[in-house]
Amino acid sequence: MSEHITGAQSLIRSLEAAGVDVVFGIPGGAILPAYDPLMDSRQVRHILVRHEQAAGHAAEGYAAATGRVGVCMATSGPGATNLVTPIADAHMDSVPMVAITGQVPSHAIGTDAFQEADIRGITMPITKHNFLITDAAEIPHAIAAAFHLAGTGRPGPVLVDISKDALTAATTFHWPDRIHLPGYRLPGAPDPASLAAAARLIVDSRRPVLYVGGGVIRAEAHTELRRLADLTGIPVVTTLMARGAFPDSHPQHLGMPGMHGSVAAVGALQSADLLIAVGTRFDDRVTGRLDTFAPDAQVVHLDIDPAEIGKNREVAVGVAGDARLSLTGLAAALVTEHAAGRTGDYAAWWRSLDSWRTTYPVGYDHPSDGTLSPQFVIETLGRIAGPEAIYAAGVGQHQMWAAQFIRYEHPRTWLNSGGLGTMGYAVPAAMGAKVGRPDATVWAVDGDGCFQMTNQELATCAINDIPIKVALINNSSLGMVRQWQTLFYNERYSQTDLHSHRFPDFVTLAAAYGCHGLRCDSPDEVAATIDKAMSLDDAPVVVDFVVHKDAMVWPMVAAGTSNSDIKVARDLAPDWDRED
Repeated sequence: MSEHITGAQSLIRSLEAAGVDVVFGIPGGAILPAYDPLMDSRQVRHILVRHEQAAGHAAEGYAAATGRVGVCMATSGPGATNLVTPIADAHMDSVPMVAITGQVPSHAIGTDAFQEADIRGITMPITKHNFLITDAAEIPHAIAAAFHLAGTGRPGPVLVDISKDALTAATTFHWPDRIHLPGYRLPGAPDPASLAAAARLIVDSRRPVLYVGGGVIRAEAHTELRRLADLTGIPVVTTLMARGAFPDSHPQHLGMPGMHGSVAAVGALQSADLLIAVGTRFDDRVTGRLDTFAPDAQVVHLDIDPAEIGKNREVAVGVAGDARLSLTGLAAALVTEHAAGRTGDYAAWWRSLDSWRTTYPVGYDHPSDGTLSPQFVIETLGRIAGPEAIYAAGVGQHQMWAAQFIRYEHPRTWLNSGGLGTMGYAVPAAMGAKVGRPDATVWAVDGDGCFQMTNQELATCAINDIPIKVALINNSSLGMVRQWQTLFYNERYSQTDLHSHRFPDFVTLAAAYGCHGLRCDSPDEVAATIDKAMSLDDAPVVVDFVVHKDAMVWPMVAAGTSNSDIKVARDLAPDWDRED
């Protein structure tokens, strides 16, 4: 005899059956029935955030740091619409996330009822799939399908919107033994003929580059990537989303390509005769002006999503499939080529690459007035906290400096909003990462602009014993916008001065939220201040680093221009001569 329960109870049992251990959310009228049985769950921990956007970013941070599906929950109307930004963020960066929202009763849908919003329609373009559930019996299958969709293939966000009457209705619970989703097809094994063709292109090339994207991290394919690189001796570049997919310390690593990439990485792509692109989507921030990107290169593109292959750049060989399987198969095909005496000769290529990275290392100058260099702060943080720590960045100059000056040796230690560029991401993402990996040291590297969008989540961290650490790079400005105003708008600084050196007092604000607050404005005190922050684990820590206002991110490729026009300083471009 089946046990009769409510739809809300069925929802919580479904989350338990899916293996969920934490949900980030805020209750409200339409989702309220779910919060009553949630209180009784011995498995699912609920963390009450201060804003639904933070719930979504925390779920993202949890997912990015652990590889598991992150979960957030909100009520109907404004609660659901506050999740739109993190859902879009997860969609752009292929983050596995399930968002559960309450909806007005089914009979009221379409009547402009109180706190009604068509969240399914709103999020249709930014979810991998979404559901509207008005029948309590459908809840277990929808939740099972949502987790399957979010975590398989190319990961992404899935929304499950449940009407209030479905949550209160009587039902029975049955967790599905299998998920049947007509039309949802995962790529099979990578095509051996395509892998063999790719291997022939590689051994015939003279200037190949492994162009690595975040899909390698999502697929847990870093070990296979390392094996392929070691087998071939080919240089490797890792995009902003792929930092940590290949060790910075490896001699074949040229750094990050793109708008603020290293000269060696950008030059390698521009001068290559073959790109082996793995788990990357040829984003405009990497390619610059697309019709001038890597003009002499053929492309081998390995990706889990067939729609990405050839989307932005014509390919010579496309391989749809899981990155681990594709890289393993490509390595095997290359072993066959090597056994037949066909190997690549990259000696001249490496002479050019080594010349570029020796001549144009990513660096910075200390301010002549003795004020604090933000790059020095972040570089010192990376040295002291080390490569085992997790770093979550906001968006802007501090994000680029964190990508440039912290050394990443492991995947899932660098979290940031890449595709959407969401200010306010860092603090809640760091919170989610710390929940998922409580034994890791987690630093949010944030700017004073980003920090003031979501710093209320310090209260969430303090109350729930989530001792993240925040390195606040306080230049009293919207720094990246100010940089563009300096370079392209005749130093007309319209609406970019935040006055953050005076308002608010971040140390006092930290204390008000139950956190430790520290301040540093001297280069001589940076290391000691970071050491102090590292020693404090009983509560979150906020360090207000008061830094020079006019520091800039270099190198830089101006938006809409060719990567060949990269500048290493305001009026200085590299010499692209190379040996062949």
